[in-house]
Amino acid sequence: MSGICAGRVVVVTGAGRGLGRAHALAFAAEGARVVVNDLGVGLDGAPGADGPASPATPAGPATPASPAEAVVDEIRAAGGEAVAHGGDIATAAGAESLVAAALDAYGRLDTLVNNAGFLRDRMLVNLAEDDWDAVMRVHLKGHFLPLRHAAAHWRAEAKAGRTPVARIVNTSSGAGLLGSVGQGNYSAAKAGIIGLTLVAAAELARYGVQVNAIAPAARTRMTERAFAETMAAPDTGFDAMAPGNVSPLVVWLGSAASAGVTGRVFETEGGRITVMEGWRPGPTADKGARWTPAEAGETALKLLAGAGVPGAVYGA
Repeated sequence: MSGICAGRVVVVTGAGRGLGRAHALAFAAEGARVVVNDLGVGLDGAPGADGPASPATPAGPATPASPAEAVVDEIRAAGGEAVAHGGDIATAAGAESLVAAALDAYGRLDTLVNNAGFLRDRMLVNLAEDDWDAVMRVHLKGHFLPLRHAAAHWRAEAKAGRTPVARIVNTSSGAGLLGSVGQGNYSAAKAGIIGLTLVAAAELARYGVQVNAIAPAARTRMTERAFAETMAAPDTGFDAMAPGNVSPLVVWLGSAASAGVTGRVFETEGGRITVMEGWRPGPTADKGARWTPAEAGETALKLLAGAGVPGAVYGA
């Protein structure tokens, strides 16, 4: 296949459905060979909801292919190349085996798209510690570990004189940028991914690795319930919330064509792409000495009067 990713090997995590599936198909359509990772769990990360296939037995018929295998079948049916990986990328062994899957199947790794995640929404006063830990694990640790193992491979390549043209695309969210009521765990994890992206971009540039993040809005299992009316597909016309609308930017960021673009966060939905500019200094005052609490409060109010209005928290 020809395309802007011809010859590249791309790993996409959480690629069994939604955005990940759309990304995997789009990369394959642009000539990439794709490692499709998906653990096959439910919306809340519980096992068994979408588990792997099982063969027919005397006790019953075969179950359908796992989500990752189903996407691989789609890619191959369209003439592309892909392999499935069903490991847990929020474990060191799973992340290491993910990188190994690309190297074993295709002899190289060029792009990592971190996309895996799930939801356990609760208001903060009802949010259990286990639900906090589980969401942090899959989103934040599930970004860090694949990134770490891919980066180690690329660093070794660079030190051996084979500096790669490597790309990492991380997945944050509007919730990570602005917060989202009822999603304290998810918002914190997605904000952490932005911080991780900025650090990784700075640290890995010397090894030929570019690292960027997207904050997408699209119809997936995680959004179609929480924002059902907004995410509904129209009867006619452009389906702005279709997950495939996000994938062209991800494919470009994952290609050699994005040379020089790193440490950036892009908000994307429908036909819109926005470069997010993050925290920047606003109004400031410097006394040159320690403030009293009353002075600090008075000064803060004056500064706030001249500051812009912050973005609205989702669901507020």
